[in-house]
Amino acid sequence: MTTPRNVAVIVGSLRKDSFNRKMALALEKLAPPSLKLAIVEIGALTLYNQDEDANPPAVWTEFRDKVRPADAVLFVTPEYNRSVPGVLKNAIDVGSRPYGKSVWSGKPAAIVSVSPGAMGGFGANHHLRQSLVFLDMPAMPQPEAYIGNAGALFDEEGGIKVEGTRGFLAKFMESFAAWIEANAKA
Repeated sequence: MTTPRNVAVIVGSLRKDSFNRKMALALEKLAPPSLKLAIVEIGALTLYNQDEDANPPAVWTEFRDKVRPADAVLFVTPEYNRSVPGVLKNAIDVGSRPYGKSVWSGKPAAIVSVSPGAMGGFGANHHLRQSLVFLDMPAMPQPEAYIGNAGALFDEEGGIKVEGTRGFLAKFMESFAAWIEANAKA
């Protein structure tokens, strides 16, 4: 067996009982053996300020050091006001600087947006895709994952109790594994 690809998972919600964190943990269980997922926490990141690039806060360095060796990135995010949460945008900014030293550049990416609403975070998903283009992250185009009705999605153990959704997400993760292989840096 080949060595699994390391996937940094960025969860765009800080809420303790977040549907997005539950989704990230469920996706780890649904991922094929060729992928090894690990959540990289973003809650402690101070707001990005270019004045601090010369002497970055330790939390920025730690975050960058966790993302840099990853082979790919999986974003799991809610939608706030038809966009990504500020904490996620801040993590993207911290990882993309200083200019020319982005930890994101060239890493294959995928997005799963999760929402209690019917639209499944469509706006956040597509807004995030715009940033990934600039970050030089090839974003998996298909299948797209907008997961709605999140309040009824998880069982008591955090697994996905809706069979159709569970099957779709398993296929999503298989597609992501193939996307990573097709777009990974040599």
